[in-house]
Amino acid sequence: MLSSAPDISNSEKSSAVSRHILNFGRMIKFSHTVFALPFALSAVVLARHQAHITLRLLFWILIAMVGARSAAMGFNRIADARIDRFNPRTSERAIPAGVVSMISAIAFVAGFSLLFIFAATMISPLCLRLSVPVLGILFFYSYTKRFTVFSHLYLGLSISLAPLGAWIAVTGRFDAAILILCLTLLTYIAGFDILYACQDVEFDKSAGLYSMPSRLGVQRAFHVSSLLHGITFASLVWLKITFHLGTPFFFALILIGALLVFQHRVIRPHDLTHIELAFFHANSAISILLFLGILGDALLKGR
Repeated sequence: MLSSAPDISNSEKSSAVSRHILNFGRMIKFSHTVFALPFALSAVVLARHQAHITLRLLFWILIAMVGARSAAMGFNRIADARIDRFNPRTSERAIPAGVVSMISAIAFVAGFSLLFIFAATMISPLCLRLSVPVLGILFFYSYTKRFTVFSHLYLGLSISLAPLGAWIAVTGRFDAAILILCLTLLTYIAGFDILYACQDVEFDKSAGLYSMPSRLGVQRAFHVSSLLHGITFASLVWLKITFHLGTPFFFALILIGALLVFQHRVIRPHDLTHIELAFFHANSAISILLFLGILGDALLKGR
């Protein structure tokens, strides 16, 4: 009996740790990392002609991505905790539901912020100098919905730093050509964030928040989203021309265009029932297809 007690205690501790990890993962929607990560990896592949890419460099780029996104999402949950508590759609999120304490969330953000800064340090002195300003840009998004309808565009802008950061990590310098990929990500994220905000129109109005659907109306917001996703597709064509991408990317481009149209067909101003399907499945597929198209082109060309 005595010898089994430590086993039970260790099992309970292991179970508690697993629960905490799952709770934090749900808090920041870790699975949604798939939206931006393929764009960062695409930038790495596009930069292969500019500098030698090592496994060590790739590792620290991935760690930086995880650190920055986790810190930004955690900060957003902290900043929005009071708002989330009164919104029926978000009241069950980790902090308002009491699953994750505010102190734990702050420690989480601090830890992943330090992880991002450390990863940047391991990449280069330039990346270290840029790391704190990048975190500031990411954190500031959480307050934009309180004063501007352009919060969706700011979200896209902040996430679009991922491919720019990956490019600088590989090459050690800025190049205007990578801004095409950044524009793709910016408009892709902003366009869908507008659609996603349509779920909270009435709450946003009552809370005085500046989402585009609540301020311009759902119909107009849909038009803006369609325009942004049109720019997304056009920027992908521009990317193909600029980087001389071949057949694999062309097929990826066709499929991405079809998925963008699909999103705007299944989500309508009067019917948001399929928004989760479009949000996770279609958006994940778009990001992955982009990366596979760029990677496939690189493999076909032999470098």
